[in-house]
Amino acid sequence: MSEKVVHAIQDEYPDDFSWCYGCGRLNQDGHHFRTGWQGDQTVTEYTPRSEHTAIPGFVYGGLIASLIDCHGTGSAALGLHRKNGHEPGDHVEPPRFVTASLQVNFIKPTPHGIPLKAVGTIEEIHPKKWKVHTEVFAGDVCCAKGEVVAAVMPDTFMK
Repeated sequence: MSEKVVHAIQDEYPDDFSWCYGCGRLNQDGHHFRTGWQGDQTVTEYTPRSEHTAIPGFVYGGLIASLIDCHGTGSAALGLHRKNGHEPGDHVEPPRFVTASLQVNFIKPTPHGIPLKAVGTIEEIHPKKWKVHTEVFAGDVCCAKGEVVAAVMPDTFMK
């Protein structure tokens, strides 16, 4: 997990759309998840804080669900942004997505104190809907798998 996300899609979101508790860079109390490319897959790395404890030694499942959720919408934005001929760091506003559905399967208890890595595979299922399959690893151990169906944010969402 030595690779850090240099150009995250969330860095390109305009200020009005940067308040998500999971991935909003302007939410002072949020997680600040950052999603970028790693080859043809997407990656988000995050180290849980002490308040993300379920029971001593293990990560709270809600954090894992939040990681999969934001990783999914960020990955969908990366996919459509690339399809439109752009990459994070181009300083071109990317498309924004909202979660249409979220499925999380907990495979093994997630140990606390180990950085987590979400790895996503993107599938376009409709011009306005993308599916992202995500695996969450603690070290080399897959602790959770999830699926997000993300929908392009409607223009009327913020009106």
